Amino acid sequence: MTELKKISSSPHVRHEDSTTGIMLDVIIALLPAAIMGIYNFGISAFILILVCIASCVASEWAFQYFMKRRVTISDCSAIVTGLLLALNLPASLPWWMAVLGSVFAIVLVKQLFGGIGQNFMNPALAARCFLLLSFAKPMTTFVYDAVTTATPLAVLKAGGQVDVLRMFMGSTAGTIGETSAAALLIGGAYLLFRRVIDIRIPAAYIGTFTICIAIYAMASGRGLDIAFITAHLCGGGLMLGAIFMATDYVTSPITAKGRLIYGVLLGLLTFILRSPWNPATAAEGVSYSILCGNLLVPVIERFTAPKAFGKGAEKHE
Repeated sequence: MTELKKISSSPHVRHEDSTTGIMLDVIIALLPAAIMGIYNFGISAFILILVCIASCVASEWAFQYFMKRRVTISDCSAIVTGLLLALNLPASLPWWMAVLGSVFAIVLVKQLFGGIGQNFMNPALAARCFLLLSFAKPMTTFVYDAVTTATPLAVLKAGGQVDVLRMFMGSTAGTIGETSAAALLIGGAYLLFRRVIDIRIPAAYIGTFTICIAIYAMASGRGLDIAFITAHLCGGGLMLGAIFMATDYVTSPITAKGRLIYGVLLGLLTFILRSPWNPATAAEGVSYSILCGNLLVPVIERFTAPKAFGKGAEKHE
């Protein structure tokens, strides 16, 4: 008797290290941006970081405990979510709003979909967008040196000039963790050295956006304005999003080709959302782009998955 068997691909392992080890590496990589944020914005930034981390850990523990699931707060993933959320918030945001965002991230985006590895979008970014829609004014009010001021991207959008060096180092208005491109690049270099992230996504993301903004600069009569291009690269959370959130294992493609396509898509979406003809605030471009990209990951993986060895063949015994 002949039995027909179909050969399928084997399961994919996303990383050989433990979840806890990966999360600890991400926390270490985020420390330069967090420290710079505390240096820039003072004790209020430090308190907000602690509030977000504590709220995320408490939310995860409470949900798993009362739902009689195995408590997994020791894997440090809730700490990473809280830290990332805090770095995406203005230091002047009321603490109770940060708590609300933390609960939203952990309970609604992460745990209700099965916990770590099952969420369909980045919890920290989803919570940031939730807070933007719910509390637009506090989320878009930025205080620097005790003065409420516009972010560099808002100044650029209005036709003003910005200090690119200050943007690179982080001495500007913005969210706690987005202002210092230098600190974020240090963290990104650490993650690459530790092989926690793949360079394809951030390189394709930043590279595509750079090409688009350079083309726009030339088309608008600015010429190849390096200062203008660099300002857009250093502002609006582009580095924070490209290095730390677009590369999230759960919500990004696992195939090499898929990661390149995903990065290019994010770069294009960010450019479109930041374009001067778009009346929306430029600062949200990165967040919305990554969330849209998260939703398209299953489609990207479907069309970029390599064929299993022997697929389509029939094995006769």
